[in-house]
Amino acid sequence: MGRVNPVLRNVLAVVAGAVVGSIVNMGLIVIGGKVIPPPAGVDVTTMEGLKAGIHLFQPKNFVFPFLAHALGTLAGAYLAARLAASRKMAMALIVGVLFLVGGVINVMSLSAPMWFNVLDLVVAYIPMAWIGGRWAAGKQAMA
Repeated sequence: MGRVNPVLRNVLAVVAGAVVGSIVNMGLIVIGGKVIPPPAGVDVTTMEGLKAGIHLFQPKNFVFPFLAHALGTLAGAYLAARLAASRKMAMALIVGVLFLVGGVINVMSLSAPMWFNVLDLVVAYIPMAWIGGRWAAGKQAMA
């Protein structure tokens, strides 16, 4: 089998990054609900339940959602940059933008506290994608 077209490889790298980042994100959300349980009576398994009970959340209840968004983006961006044929940082940042779009949709859908929305949108996506891209570039320079 010949070499994969570089454009196709970059597209597949971004898709792989988005998938792996989403898996990391969801894994942390699931684990987070066990480590820091939601307030009593809040159904976090549906968007409607989350919307209805988010006003009961304390700052501790936002720790794992933030970690999920940040570490999911970091993992996905790192993988995309490692797998990309070229423009590795660009591929990492594309993953970051995809996750940022999801973050914006969440902010528009939920009435989370403004401090969390700002922290999440400003820190969890593009900076984490940039760090993932830098880490991947550093790993390849050492190889």
